[in-house]
Amino acid sequence: MNIDLNVNGKPVSVEAEPLDRLLDIIRDKLELTGTKEGCGEGECGACTLFMNNKLVNSCLVPVMHLHNAEIVTIDGMRDFDFFRLISKSYEDNGAVQCGFCTPGFIMSTIELLRKSHGKSVTDDEIKDAFAGNICRCTGYDKIIKAVRQLLTMNITIPERFYE
Repeated sequence: MNIDLNVNGKPVSVEAEPLDRLLDIIRDKLELTGTKEGCGEGECGACTLFMNNKLVNSCLVPVMHLHNAEIVTIDGMRDFDFFRLISKSYEDNGAVQCGFCTPGFIMSTIELLRKSHGKSVTDDEIKDAFAGNICRCTGYDKIIKAVRQLLTMNITIPERFYE
């Protein structure tokens, strides 16, 4: 089946199999490898991306839901200034070790920053924002420290990407 969608601001048409997932399209067909596959069951968050402006686990999205979808991956975030600030904060605070989970955590951080703009955020709210992400190397304290630093920077995240 042929699927038309918009990925990182560009129209894309791909040939897909009925059992393909969004993750398969992103990694295998479009070769955007920043999005990772961890568990394949929607539990680890390594495959987190934005679909129609909502955070989703791409391993759980079947191809039949992709027609005309707006997808933004970690690969599509790299040109935004806010992405560079997030990456630097993660690096400066030691919030990256093996890096496998980092794309999912960064996408969840973007969503948290977008939703909390100008509001006070507790550590529990940060932890809730990362409820769908698992890190097995770095530990969450350094990630929370990186996000705390970002929250003090008053970073503006666009409501919608690629408009």
